Amino acid sequence: MGTFRLRLVSPMRLMYDGDVDMVIMRAKEGDIAFMSGHIPLTTALGYGIMKIIKGEETREASVFGGFVEANGKSVTVLSDMLEWPDEIDIKRAERARERAERAMQEAKDQVEYRRAELAFRRATVRIEVSTYPIIKGRLTESS
Repeated sequence: MGTFRLRLVSPMRLMYDGDVDMVIMRAKEGDIAFMSGHIPLTTALGYGIMKIIKGEETREASVFGGFVEANGKSVTVLSDMLEWPDEIDIKRAERARERAERAMQEAKDQVEYRRAELAFRRATVRIEVSTYPIIKGRLTESS
């Protein structure tokens, strides 16, 4: 089918800018995959693992909300927070998940509970992406 240009952008940096075969990520309504020629689409992202595939190489990243825009020739992800697995401190993420679990149990209202739940989800995604079992190769990223 061919490659397309993928750009991963956060307020702090251009995390990736290169040609890929496929990218899979979590949208608000569920997982979505993009390949070259994808119909034009703009949608909100959820929290989850993004899988970037180019040939035999696969790279994972964590994504915490934002938007994705596809136009058939390129896909652009705009997110407040994007992380490669090697940027994640797993011990810190585990401690954050434990704190969030306690905060969810001790929440006094819906706002406290929702805040703790989001912290729990962020920590869980970080742990999952940093311990993802299949990493076939390493894509070159833009810094």
